[in-house]
Amino acid sequence: MRDNSSATTIIRPVIPSRPATGLWWGLVGVAAFSFTVPFTRVAVGGLSPLFIGSGRAVVASILAAFALSLTRQRLPRGRQWARLAVVAAGIVVGFPVLTSFALTTAPASHGAVVIALLPAATATAAVLRGREHPPVAFWLVTAVGAVAAIVFAFAQSGGPGQLNWADVLLLGAVVAAAIGYAEGGLLARELGAWQTVSWALVLALPLMTGLAALSMAQQPPSASPGQWAAFGYLGVVSMFFGFFAWYRGLAIGPMAKVSQVQLIQPVLSICWAGLLLGESLGWTTIVGGLAVIVCAGVAVRVRLNPLRPKQNR
Repeated sequence: MRDNSSATTIIRPVIPSRPATGLWWGLVGVAAFSFTVPFTRVAVGGLSPLFIGSGRAVVASILAAFALSLTRQRLPRGRQWARLAVVAAGIVVGFPVLTSFALTTAPASHGAVVIALLPAATATAAVLRGREHPPVAFWLVTAVGAVAAIVFAFAQSGGPGQLNWADVLLLGAVVAAAIGYAEGGLLARELGAWQTVSWALVLALPLMTGLAALSMAQQPPSASPGQWAAFGYLGVVSMFFGFFAWYRGLAIGPMAKVSQVQLIQPVLSICWAGLLLGESLGWTTIVGGLAVIVCAGVAVRVRLNPLRPKQNR
């Protein structure tokens, strides 16, 4: 066969690799999420935490309803509604409301360190939900990360026995989001990635509308333009468009690699807290943040790449 025969010609692809594209989309999503904690801290300066937590969900839910309607998505069926309720309870109700109340007193950089537990907590929830059997190293590293976050919280609150109520709320927010992410990740295989988040938002709309109305009756919203802008970002970007980029990246994949991009989110949040809010970053914040982030990264890697027993040759 001749060298210039079409049968022997090698055609090299010119399309960029999918992993690189997935990582870039994931990075866009994480960058969007990294402003959530600092902007929540800005918004609570003029708006009630209940209004912020529920109102941002109402804004995102309306956008989600339009997106689902315009693209004519099919309705979830049967048990999928119950599973969507779990997702909604975690990422639409639990995380936004709890973090909003916590950040009325806790600095944004402090909140970012505690929330840095989220990747490891999500991996743990996925393990329990999927009935996986990770190696002992996974549980050890996850436990060390949790202890590091709690020790950091104690150090910032004045020592053992002085844990601030804001830290309890932040830890509760981490647990809620981890459960919501894990269940949402499984449900996304059936409904689609952004569709799962959108249906969860729509499902929670009646409850969040009621809570927003209640908060407005108790304390009519009154804020500066900057605080309203921060609230708008939380509703439009943090709870809606950010998820489009994030789940787009996970869908392109590889999911194992793209999901690890989330580990840089607390680093960015701490940086924004210093640059935008002028918060001083002490050594406890830096060391505590690094310890939690490293432990979360190792836990995710161990779960995704468990040690395999050597085979006899």
